[in-house]
Amino acid sequence: MVMSDSEAACVYAALILQDEGLDVSVELLEKIISASGLAVENIYPKIFAKALEGKDIKDFLFNIGSAGAAPAAGAAATGAAAAAEEEEKEEEKEEEESDSDMGFGLFD
Repeated sequence: MVMSDSEAACVYAALILQDEGLDVSVELLEKIISASGLAVENIYPKIFAKALEGKDIKDFLFNIGSAGAAPAAGAAATGAAAAAEEEEKEEEKEEEESDSDMGFGLFD
């Protein structure tokens, strides 16, 4: 997905506001964007201000990829590993069956 110039301008403006310790608001986003000389569609500052209202952008940046908690140790971890191993075996078996159905294998 490619970000539009309007979206990029709002992201950078929001990061500037966060870095300065200011709240992200429509007025401040528009002020920074107009100072940059970029033309941005009116809707973007409103969308970004609404989405980021009361949120700490640093939390978004530093918590990327940590969406869920790690599985509990012991039985849960062992059960997950066993299930993954069983799935792997089933996939291998399906691949072997599909190759043999055609009468030849990949490396024959």
